[in-house]
Amino acid sequence: MRNVSRIFLMLLIAVVVGSAAFAQSAPPAAGSNLTIGLVMVGPYNDHGWSQANYDGIQYVLAKVPGTKLVYIDKANSADRPGTTVSQLGESLVAQGAKLVVFSSDDMTDEAIKFAQDHKDIFVVLTSGSQQWKDGKDYKPLPNMINVMGRMEYMKMVAGVAAAMTTKTGKIGFLGPLINDETRRLAASAYLGAKYAWVNYLKKDAKDLQFKVTWIGFWFNIPGVTSDPTQVADDFFNTGFDVVISGIDTTEAVAEAAKYQAQGKTVWAVPYDYAKAIDEGKGVSLGVPYFNWGPAYSAVVTSAMKGTWKSHWEWNAPDWKNINNPDTSAVGFKKGTLSKAASDGVDTFVGELGKGLNLWKGPLNTQDGKPYLKAGTVATDQQVWYLPQLLEGMQGQSVSK
Repeated sequence: MRNVSRIFLMLLIAVVVGSAAFAQSAPPAAGSNLTIGLVMVGPYNDHGWSQANYDGIQYVLAKVPGTKLVYIDKANSADRPGTTVSQLGESLVAQGAKLVVFSSDDMTDEAIKFAQDHKDIFVVLTSGSQQWKDGKDYKPLPNMINVMGRMEYMKMVAGVAAAMTTKTGKIGFLGPLINDETRRLAASAYLGAKYAWVNYLKKDAKDLQFKVTWIGFWFNIPGVTSDPTQVADDFFNTGFDVVISGIDTTEAVAEAAKYQAQGKTVWAVPYDYAKAIDEGKGVSLGVPYFNWGPAYSAVVTSAMKGTWKSHWEWNAPDWKNINNPDTSAVGFKKGTLSKAASDGVDTFVGELGKGLNLWKGPLNTQDGKPYLKAGTVATDQQVWYLPQLLEGMQGQSVSK
């Protein structure tokens, strides 16, 4: 009886261990054909964040044989009330999707729920950190990968372009909602602006004003958010002559073009999408943008070949050519810049490529408390989870 019991116990342990191993494994290789599902928070043609993601998947379709796309855009509570993002993901699975990209940090909770409920589906969550083992939000999901580009660099470049251009010394930042991502990107723009102001223009940092105004979401939702058109107007009407946009849509450059047509000397910097620069010809200083194609191609290929491993990636620019569509995760397209401003941007990009790091102490947070001691370089965690705006910046650091 003891031997029988021992054998039974060993079989039971084997079943439990085997089940656990199965539960913790990635989905099987998709093979030579893969339908990709894409969920976008805004319109697929918004000239911003959503369109950059849409075009990133178009890059995959062109580069990876056997792939096709099904998608849903406007996945937000205003456009699709009563429908959850995980339900939208399920509707793409019903259309044959074996890999689903949830392309906004706003979708985090629903993407996690979907991944937990659909262990046989590959899941990409863009801009999240749930698969970062050293992050604060780590959740071991073998079927999920987090993808993000190091946009902090390009926001610094935008800040340099703004500082080299402003005539009033007043730069506005049109922000979306307040979270870790948006704080660190706004702060990066400020760091770039201050660096150029002090090191290239040889001016006192105290004479540079950098103000952030948040609208409450990634784009305008009438009756819910502040109107980004009005926010841009408020900047331009109070002496701010450059507005850097951090939202998904192009109101900042549209308003700058309107004011310039009225004879006012103002500029703007759009965001997210390389061709957004075309929305404000003559007023757009340039655009920091995401290039999702290479990263999406890599994760799709891993799903098809069976080499998928859950992980978090924060992809840097290709410093040999930040605008290389096949190698650089983020870039900056120049717009209407003076020669001095253009040269400043080139010099700064060259310095970054050689190792310049503006996330280095001494730096204080907005409340005056030390954030980085003199000579201390920020860790990835300190940058990713920036708790406040930085000292020298105006605007809210947290939602009220």
